[in-house]
Amino acid sequence: MNALGRAARSLVRTARSLGWPGLLSLAVLLLTAIAVCAPGVLAPGDPLAVHPAEAFAPPSPSHPFGTDESGRDLFTRVVHGAAASVGIGAAATAIGIGIGAVLGFAAGLGPRLLDAALARAFEVLFALPTLVMALLFIAVMGAGPEASVLAIGLATIPGYARMLRARVRGIASSGYVEWARLDGAGPVRVFTRHIAPNALWPLAAAATLGIGQAIVWVSALGFLGLGAPPPSPEWGAMLNAGRVYLTTAWWMTVCPGLAIVATAAALTVLGRRIGGVPRG
Repeated sequence: MNALGRAARSLVRTARSLGWPGLLSLAVLLLTAIAVCAPGVLAPGDPLAVHPAEAFAPPSPSHPFGTDESGRDLFTRVVHGAAASVGIGAAATAIGIGIGAVLGFAAGLGPRLLDAALARAFEVLFALPTLVMALLFIAVMGAGPEASVLAIGLATIPGYARMLRARVRGIASSGYVEWARLDGAGPVRVFTRHIAPNALWPLAAAATLGIGQAIVWVSALGFLGLGAPPPSPEWGAMLNAGRVYLTTAWWMTVCPGLAIVATAAALTVLGRRIGGVPRG
């Protein structure tokens, strides 16, 4: 009973810390997670099913988001497209944070020469817009979902590495790390017990923000025709398909656009809230 009471109090404290914007973001992300993991629960239809007789149908109870030029239900396509857009964004963020963490630790804890070389490389690459870097990688690797994952993941490495480098250098020179060394703790123990946990915690908030940004970049690549090929129900590709009919069938652009905005905004709000919620 005491354990249940402590868990309930912890949930209440977390809810109060997040506030109503954070709780609303959690609700949006819960629906998004269902759409990614089990899209049939929200939209049991086939996202590729064509019904020419129902083409360009406006939003209605039978088609909440309307239909496209082939009569495909846009609500079904938006729900089933979450796996592509959010999945690519999450995979790209994992690549960026994983490699960025390795380089950040190497720069923050390595020799001065290595730190100086990596710091200059981070500054040069960080000065380039992420989307421009992604386009450069795609120009070399070719278009497609796999190329989008690698391109966005590689393009975001400098930002994560630069952030972690600064964090690691500050922690390595802190008082409690110095006391641990004077107390006889070896380099491995200092790293695993003090430096790594305190340096990696901010990456939880950065990862949440990064996924939201990556979804926007994935959609931008899809809008440019460099992401998932049609008729894949990817949000950016749906925006590209709807732009031709913007004046006659606005729902073809507005509905997938709202899905992108809602998901990215929810991740951004939650990431900022997580960054302000202390551990424990």
